[in-house]
Amino acid sequence: MGRGGLLRRVGLIRGGPPVGYSPHLSSEPVHPAMIIAIDGPAGAGKSTVSRGLAKALGFLFLDTGAMYRAVALKVLESGADPHSETQCRAVAERHRLSFDSAGKILIDGTPGEPDVRSKRVEEIVSAVSAHPRVRAVIVARQREIANAAHGVVAEGRDTTTVVFPDATLKFFLNASAAERARRKALEVGKPEEQARIEQDLRRRDTLDSTREHSPLLQAADARVIETDGHTSDQVIADMLAHVRAAGAKS
Repeated sequence: MGRGGLLRRVGLIRGGPPVGYSPHLSSEPVHPAMIIAIDGPAGAGKSTVSRGLAKALGFLFLDTGAMYRAVALKVLESGADPHSETQCRAVAERHRLSFDSAGKILIDGTPGEPDVRSKRVEEIVSAVSAHPRVRAVIVARQREIANAAHGVVAEGRDTTTVVFPDATLKFFLNASAAERARRKALEVGKPEEQARIEQDLRRRDTLDSTREHSPLLQAADARVIETDGHTSDQVIADMLAHVRAAGAKS
């Protein structure tokens, strides 16, 4: 089935998703007709927009960051050293990571939420995900999941440059540090900490863009969407217009 055929199937060109269509992984691996990869700095709204776009299309939502959080959680539970690449890779290889129909991470078939979002996971996930051999294991699994899905919206830093360099469509969501800090401060209910949050985001931007392995980079063929002053629904609508255009050309 061509890309245009898939878009008609999920109702992007004609109406909404058909009755009975499921974004679950197919029983037999097939090359997906469409992979949409979304990248961008922390706090740019990638997760919210990606989940909404996947829902609108009836595609699988692939939260790549949640997979590294899952490994970090299992590193903690096993007593492994988060700074040991060998130990962390062994943990990554030991557990089967997948997603449910809502795009929530599953670890060996068991829900990983909310544990993967805990403060203790947050404290070590950067160290765990920085190991090249851990990333190799997880990237291979991400590609395996995508190849078995009917359509994928993949979100995370390096999805457009490393994980899915040949994605059908690539988006780079961006926003000023001040805007990202404002959103985060409101999200956590601490508007008085906006200045501190902005400093943290700028520091993380520098670390993400200068790290040796899988740094934050804007792919040359990615469509840049500036999200300052726009709601998530407006950003999703903009992205859907690009998806429609891609389907019409297929």
